[in-house]
Amino acid sequence: MAGGGFSKLPNGSVVVAITLTGPADGTGPGSPVRVLVHAANRARALTRLRNLGLRAVYLRGNAEPPTPDEVTAVLHHPDGLLWRARPENAQELWHPIRTLLSPSVPAQQN
Repeated sequence: MAGGGFSKLPNGSVVVAITLTGPADGTGPGSPVRVLVHAANRARALTRLRNLGLRAVYLRGNAEPPTPDEVTAVLHHPDGLLWRARPENAQELWHPIRTLLSPSVPAQQN
C-alpha cells in the first residue's frame, strides 16, 4: 500500500481512500489505483475491502485523505466503493469496484 487516509463526514460516517497496486497484466506488477470506500467507520470500510478479497489492506495514519471530489464521487455511487488509476487522469471516470476485482472473461466462440 502506498498511502491512504480518511475523512469523517458530518453524519458520523467516513470515506476512506487507499492507494493500492492494481492487478498485474502478466508482465509485472500492476499500476497503482486509488480505492474509495464509504462506511459507518474506518474499521467497517477496511472490512468491506477485506471481504472482497483484499486481505492485506491497512490504514496507517492519514497521509493521503480523500479530496472533496473523491468524497463527492463515492457518496453519489450506490455501492459506495469506487476506484480509478493513478496518477489521476482528469479524463478518467471512477469505476465500480467489481470491474477491478472480476477477472476478464473472454467472449465465447460459437
